[in-house]
Amino acid sequence: MAGVRKQITSKSLVTTLSEQFAYEFGYNPSPGEVRSWERSLQVLVGDLEDAGLDKVEVLVEYRLPLTSKRADVILCGEHPKTGESSYVVVELKQWTRASRSAGTDSVVLLDGVLERLHPVEQVRRYCTHIADFIAALRGSTEQLAGVAYLHNASSEGVAELWDFEQSETGRLFTGDRRGDFISFLKSKLSAANGAAAADQLMNSAVRPSKQLMALAAEEVQHREQFVLLDEQQVAYEDVMRAVRNASRSNTKEVVIIKGGPGSGKSVIALSLLGELSRQGRTSLHATGSSAFTQTLRKVAGARQPRVQRLFTYYNQFIDAEPNGVDVLICDEAHRIRETSTNRFTKATLRTGRPQVEELIDSARVPVFLLDEYQVVKPSERGSVAEIERAAIRMGCKVTEVDLDGQFRCGGSRAYEHWVHRLLELEPGGPTKWEGDDAFEVHVDDAPSRIETRLRELLEEGFSARIAAGYCWEWSDPIKGGGLVDDVVVGDWKRPWNNKKATSHAGAPGTAFWAFDPAGFDQVGCVYTAQGFEYDYGAVIFGPDLVWRTDHWEARPEFSHDKQVKKGQGLSFEKAIKNTYKVLLTRGMRGMRMYSTDRETQDLLRSLVEGR
Repeated sequence: MAGVRKQITSKSLVTTLSEQFAYEFGYNPSPGEVRSWERSLQVLVGDLEDAGLDKVEVLVEYRLPLTSKRADVILCGEHPKTGESSYVVVELKQWTRASRSAGTDSVVLLDGVLERLHPVEQVRRYCTHIADFIAALRGSTEQLAGVAYLHNASSEGVAELWDFEQSETGRLFTGDRRGDFISFLKSKLSAANGAAAADQLMNSAVRPSKQLMALAAEEVQHREQFVLLDEQQVAYEDVMRAVRNASRSNTKEVVIIKGGPGSGKSVIALSLLGELSRQGRTSLHATGSSAFTQTLRKVAGARQPRVQRLFTYYNQFIDAEPNGVDVLICDEAHRIRETSTNRFTKATLRTGRPQVEELIDSARVPVFLLDEYQVVKPSERGSVAEIERAAIRMGCKVTEVDLDGQFRCGGSRAYEHWVHRLLELEPGGPTKWEGDDAFEVHVDDAPSRIETRLRELLEEGFSARIAAGYCWEWSDPIKGGGLVDDVVVGDWKRPWNNKKATSHAGAPGTAFWAFDPAGFDQVGCVYTAQGFEYDYGAVIFGPDLVWRTDHWEARPEFSHDKQVKKGQGLSFEKAIKNTYKVLLTRGMRGMRMYSTDRETQDLLRSLVEGR
């Protein structure tokens, strides 16, 4: 802490923190964060000095494992009674007035207007997260304490906040209770040097704890019983065998599970996560899709926020400890990118290492579940060949499982094959739809006809969605209003799904378009539909893919998908055909189609005539 005091005295602390912040996170700190460093840190350091804790190590803006969230400060030192490493997580608030938000359990109103999580609940959750993922803590919060320090506030100014239940990992202190705050710090930290404790925290492996995995077993395994059929069970058993072998013989094995839409890849993934958790093995579920991961967090971990943290993203393993978890389940692995770096990645991590190698390196048994026909961006590199090459380079055994079954599209292998032929993803060209009692296929004369029929199905209790090619501008939500009707076909106008992560004027946040019933009132795109399913789907073909005489023409000039248009590697034609393949295979009971192009609409009608 002496170094912090010296920098405060020389007025260099904020400059140093700003530079380190920009280096670590790739962007400059906000004015609010800078003010906090200028004012709050000085108060905290003064309190530590008065407590005789000037040798405590102070970690500022500590990044929580596998998240972008940051704790304001973690104080590292030795416990005065046990001599063990002891940590106090401190959230510094410059609030002066705050009250409870009526009708909520843990939401407060700052200055009567801004809604914020109760700071005690905030710091408590931070402590739990740190315990769940810092291996050195073994899933326990015994070495952790958490405080929300409202140093500018009086007890009276935040009177309603005291009603919130407090604990060792969630305590509230105000400026007029500074003496109590200092006493609390002295009960958790001794005058000894805290460097060793800080090193232990910073250098610890990051992996989910056994306690967290036990919760996942209950939430994922028992909340819904998954019945695996045929090749699904084979794939499941192959993974469990690889896990046992890796444990017994200290080996590493890559398992690749490939299958088309609805073949049960995600069911296998969740079944594995549940069983591995029950066995006490560490495992994580990762995808490259924000919508898919956020929905899984909401569904699989609905009652346990801690379980939600088991669902993460591919780019979180850029500096993961080798073999840090037993099993990494990479769902939707066709969305693996060339590298994990982006504009926020700090310079020391910009190694150019392939993302697939990072994923393989991070677990004893990396599992990849993919459909190669769902690669829709030039930056995506998820293919069986790419994964196999990386595994061989890294000296790993590879097991490959092909899911032959079809569990979406009404179990209709015929429909999946028909879509592949339609889009020339298989040789032979488009062929007539011969029908299948398990799956309905229709071509409608207008989007309005599609919407009318799907609304009737909604009233019957089915789920349904309309999706389209990315051929219209995508406007921002109207401030104080609804969404712009961007998708215009003749007299029919509808908005794209909500751009915002949170709901807007009744429209669900981006990630929940396919899951929330309110999503029907907007048109979805491939990025919000991929990975999901609904009973009945509809697809509007735009002018980016049209049929001309005897072949498809891909026309990038009609696409508004900038990522696909400017990307390298995957051709626009391949990407756009894969896009429509994804959209056409989201329905479990039926699919309706319409094209804005006359010749393409005529082709679709001729193939589905009378159906």
